[in-house]
Amino acid sequence: MSSDVGIDQWLRERGYGLAEVKPRARAALEEAGLTRPGKQRMSLEKLPRAEEVLRARFALHCESPECQQYAEHSGRIPLRCDPRSTCERCGGSANQAAENALLEACRKHGVKKICIVGGSPAVREELEATLGRVLELRLVDGTERRTSERANRDLEWADLVLVWGASELHHKVSWLYTQGPPQHRRKVVLVAKRGIAALLSEAIAHIDRVSGGK
Repeated sequence: MSSDVGIDQWLRERGYGLAEVKPRARAALEEAGLTRPGKQRMSLEKLPRAEEVLRARFALHCESPECQQYAEHSGRIPLRCDPRSTCERCGGSANQAAENALLEACRKHGVKKICIVGGSPAVREELEATLGRVLELRLVDGTERRTSERANRDLEWADLVLVWGASELHHKVSWLYTQGPPQHRRKVVLVAKRGIAALLSEAIAHIDRVSGGK
């Protein structure tokens, strides 16, 4: 088994493959004393340090304007990545980008508790895995019977309620939330689009709109 790797290939695999990007990453490694001009390979024991050096200096972003803005505000040097899966913000996934953007909006505006009504079991599992590590979530199965008392407790508890009308959601369940007590209706968002990215984008727009109106 080889005890070293090709530097060019290693840089490409980590997103520094573009012609205008690779020399800058290579120069950073040389400045850190991890390689020298003309050397083509680097020992495996140096790779963790090389990762640290590049991440501390550069912020990789894809072509998305939101991801580029994120990189520009990171305090590091923004660089266009290739492949897109190495983008720090979205990882090449529209869902991941929306999840990160929602977490940013929630932190900015103090939103900590979100109730999501509807969605398939697989979708609820993904949301719990990605958002539940930071936010308090209540994920309501829109196909099961729910009492008005339980719905009202959800409305009272949550900072934001997303009623996902384009998902697995019975009208009798959605009605409990959209027609709940008037004092809670300002926090309820009815989402008529499919997909996690669309759901979370609607949530972000609502948070920004409501917070901007304060």
